[in-house]
Amino acid sequence: MTKAKAKAEASTSGYVPRLKLHYVEAVRPALQEQFNYTNPMRVPEITKVVLNMGIGEATADRKKVEQATRDMTLIAGQKPIMTKARKSIANFKLRDDMAIGCKVTLRKARMYEFLDRLVMIALPRVKDFRGLNPKSFDGRGNYAMGIKEHIVFPEIDYDKVEQIWGMDIIVCTTAETDEEARALLKQFNFPFRQ
Repeated sequence: MTKAKAKAEASTSGYVPRLKLHYVEAVRPALQEQFNYTNPMRVPEITKVVLNMGIGEATADRKKVEQATRDMTLIAGQKPIMTKARKSIANFKLRDDMAIGCKVTLRKARMYEFLDRLVMIALPRVKDFRGLNPKSFDGRGNYAMGIKEHIVFPEIDYDKVEQIWGMDIIVCTTAETDEEARALLKQFNFPFRQ
């Protein structure tokens, strides 16, 4: 996407996220120079972010999944879907089709807004944070991380939270290698460990 196209998109919808403009103006040219791409369309970009919360206590109390879904809605700005058990497991008191968590997929403007809040606000609020693991790539350019407490996000009111849950965050990119994906996420100020 060119600068003119980004500005045209801004004029039609009225708003372009800060990180989207950062990608167009700074990240794409830097990566094109670093990896010697001749075609600007080969430059990797972030396509989606998937948030997932697994609620183990849901077998005993269904309300916990509903509370987690409410919190996830606040964090993502979009209603998540409930994930359900595929089969019954008696040892875990798990029945087929029982709600055991929630997940949401963010794309476009909501994705950039979430990444902005994640990098600038949520990660610095994590206790004993020493940086993200630089080896958590899957070999195809996607990055996965876990957060132990969902209360690090500014949308969650700590006083109203009954229980603290962890969440998985998967950042999917169009990068073909982990090296390209790592360079892309570093340009977005992801705090990787040295």
